[in-house]
Amino acid sequence: MIKKILSMFLVSVFLLVTVQSIYAQPGGFGGRGGMGGMPGGMGGMRGGMGGGMNQKASYVSEFDKDENGWLNNEERKAARESMGNRQSMGGRGMMGRGGRGGGFGGTSYTEGIALTPADVKSYFKKESLYDLETLRTIFLEFENDDWEAELEAFYRSDVEVPAKMIVDGKEYKNVGVRFRGNTSYQMVGTGGKRPLNLSVDYIKNKQELYSYRTLNLMNCNTDPTFMRQVLYHYIAGQYIHALKANYIRLVINDENWGIYVNLQQFNKDFIRDEFNTTKGARWKIPQMSPNGGLVYVGDNIESYKRTYEIKSKDDPNSWKALVNLCKVLNETPAEKLENAIRPILDIDGALKFLALEKSLVNSDGYWTRASDYLLYMDPTGRFHVFPYDTSETLSEAEGGPGGGRGGRGGFGMGGGTSSGTMLDPLAGANDYDKPLLSKLLAVPSLKQRYYGYIRDIAENWMDWNKIEPLVEQYKLLIAEDIEIDTKKNSTTEAFYSGIDGSEQETFNLVGFGGGRGGRGGPGRGSSISLKDFFEKRRAELLNLQEISQAK
Repeated sequence: MIKKILSMFLVSVFLLVTVQSIYAQPGGFGGRGGMGGMPGGMGGMRGGMGGGMNQKASYVSEFDKDENGWLNNEERKAARESMGNRQSMGGRGMMGRGGRGGGFGGTSYTEGIALTPADVKSYFKKESLYDLETLRTIFLEFENDDWEAELEAFYRSDVEVPAKMIVDGKEYKNVGVRFRGNTSYQMVGTGGKRPLNLSVDYIKNKQELYSYRTLNLMNCNTDPTFMRQVLYHYIAGQYIHALKANYIRLVINDENWGIYVNLQQFNKDFIRDEFNTTKGARWKIPQMSPNGGLVYVGDNIESYKRTYEIKSKDDPNSWKALVNLCKVLNETPAEKLENAIRPILDIDGALKFLALEKSLVNSDGYWTRASDYLLYMDPTGRFHVFPYDTSETLSEAEGGPGGGRGGRGGFGMGGGTSSGTMLDPLAGANDYDKPLLSKLLAVPSLKQRYYGYIRDIAENWMDWNKIEPLVEQYKLLIAEDIEIDTKKNSTTEAFYSGIDGSEQETFNLVGFGGGRGGRGGPGRGSSISLKDFFEKRRAELLNLQEISQAK
């Protein structure tokens, strides 16, 4: 009887986690609201049983009456009216939409101070858009006062809302704006800081901002320091091709919305910067993608198209190359794998990618669910792996994704312990669904090389004496803005305490691992500052004999 009850409980948990993860979108079963001070209290789930997490609703083709490829103001109004009628007939979901002014854990949002382009410093092209010592201000001017409601309405659709953008005194007309993200959007209420995507060339072809066409503005909803993503990408850039990240200040319709992390887009601009070409094939492996860890599931290309989201030309030859990579990785004996895969995979880059994830504890990386990472096949046919979702890094989430105490949503990942600063370097290495880990590390020489990269990261980039000057540089750049930011999802005290523990206020990182919540509930991470994380994690890694003796 006990076994039967336990079995039924586990199935229920699995179904709850799956449903909430998949349907948290317009037309879905998830959304904002629920327990633990989620935005708007019992706000909740928008729409009925809609499409999957990675699908977008399509409205442009239906409402684009002038057939120019985008929706103007009148066309968007018609689309919203139609959406409202459909929702009134089909229901808005289980509990309706979350209310304004409530953030996770009771965060309150108020109106930001007024800012104009004359109030801020202007820079020039010589300061890169991703320069870490530069704090540019992006001004967005929307046509309608209810711009936020428009963005909410078209979240997870093919509609972008045009706005005039002003940067360094220069105007960029008809920039496409949309809300982006999954939990980083769902966990923040109306009026709060939510992640944005800006398409500079949305309507005006070839329009660029300092040679870049797309911007991702991240809200750092789980990080009161606003530094974890920036630090992760900076350190990753010392070892592999990695997306760049820095800071911007955002002003919308003359209202200051505060600091955002400006994370580089994975597009031709990135490939141009890193590989001096725009050719090749690119894939994004979204959250909750089945078999997304490079598992070989046969030669049928369609089986892979359901998992890997191609971001470049949909070329059959590119898919065949991806299938071949999976086949070689999964079916080649360990003693022959290195020689067999070397021509088609940047092995050192892959090992460094894995070492960075483990050393810096990326709780949303490849090693947890075998998703949320990026693939690029260069013109020679060689694959490269990059980190993508780095919003939950450099932290010590209770239970840890995949840990012995339940892991993400209550299911362990296998391959060793995985709790915050105690994360086992081999966590996930026995998992068939993660062949980049399990197959590469089954080769003794590659495992030793992997250990060597972890040792190098720990010794050279986890020393607080080396990292602290970077942290102080970032703090000097953004602290004044953080203090007056009325849209942030934490407190000013948590910002300072989260850096080095100097403030006495306890702070919590919003987490999704561990026994209290999993991916199906809010959960809470443990309180740990950046300083504590670097010192504890470095000591833990260098105390491991296999790491300290690696060459």
